[in-house]
Amino acid sequence: MEKDLKNLTLPEVEHLTAEFKQKPFLARYIFTFIHQKNCAVLAQITPLSKLFRAALQEAGYFISSLKTIQTFQDPDSTMKFVFELSDGCRIEAVRLLDDERNTFCISTQVGCRMGCLFCATGRLQYRRNLTAAEIASQVYEMQSICGKAQNLVYMGMGEPLDNYEHTMRSVELLNHADGQNIGIRRITLSTCGLPDKILQLADESLHPRLAVSLHGPDDATRNKVMKIAHKFSIKDLFTALREYQQKTKRRITFEYCMIRDINDSPQQARQLTKLLDGLKCNVNLIEFNPFAGCDFEPATPAGIKHFAGILQRAGVETVIRFKRGQSIRAACGQLGADWLNVK
Repeated sequence: MEKDLKNLTLPEVEHLTAEFKQKPFLARYIFTFIHQKNCAVLAQITPLSKLFRAALQEAGYFISSLKTIQTFQDPDSTMKFVFELSDGCRIEAVRLLDDERNTFCISTQVGCRMGCLFCATGRLQYRRNLTAAEIASQVYEMQSICGKAQNLVYMGMGEPLDNYEHTMRSVELLNHADGQNIGIRRITLSTCGLPDKILQLADESLHPRLAVSLHGPDDATRNKVMKIAHKFSIKDLFTALREYQQKTKRRITFEYCMIRDINDSPQQARQLTKLLDGLKCNVNLIEFNPFAGCDFEPATPAGIKHFAGILQRAGVETVIRFKRGQSIRAACGQLGADWLNVK
């Protein structure tokens, strides 16, 4: 069995306590101390007997934790956290503050395999997937400084659906009533568009919100900015999305990074309205956030507003997401930018 107790779901902890011939109710104490109280030391789970704690430690069980290396704060109140993992790898996560409500943007991988050209993380070498414990620990550590998270977005470093098992396990841990009890409708998974994983997600018992990084209304445009578009066409993606929505009845959010002279024309806005026809969805238009080594330029504010107007007049719910946390390189697409070796 997995030795990191933070990776275990409550039924798995119950199985563990049974193996050690302990009373079943002790499993809930273990789970609550870890996922509600952010306990990182077995000895501090005081409802367990000293003998049981010693037996767990002797058998190699432990509770993992992250080390906060640095924090940065932007004048707009955005905070960026740099965490070090047990193997020395580092990841970043972000806190966004709106009307005293915390949204945590968390990571699922060290680096990323998707290679989106507008994203700094996509330029980094992929190292490995995060465990469910490492994903959840970002939330616990950020809460210790920023207070309770009202919303979670899996939009940090990495592609969540490329780390499917640990991403969904972390959702279960964070949503659990004996843990953080974060409502499933307040958890959003972002994907660049992996059709097979979207279909797998449709069959889960838990359905967090789904956000799809689209960034172009046709294959030619997506191919310019997203490597995954060479593998999966828009037809592949939207076939999966329509089946997902048919099964789950859940609204889909589309993220659209506005890049000057690439995907920001009025014609492309009209194409996008046709592509989205029949889907229950909304669109977030995101200002492109520059970083060293990337030649893309942000679309003009006037161009973004005109693009949004075309969508809105066609009945597409559309919001413009202005830059947040840019001075600390915490804006969308900038995580890991400090680590790029740009010549």
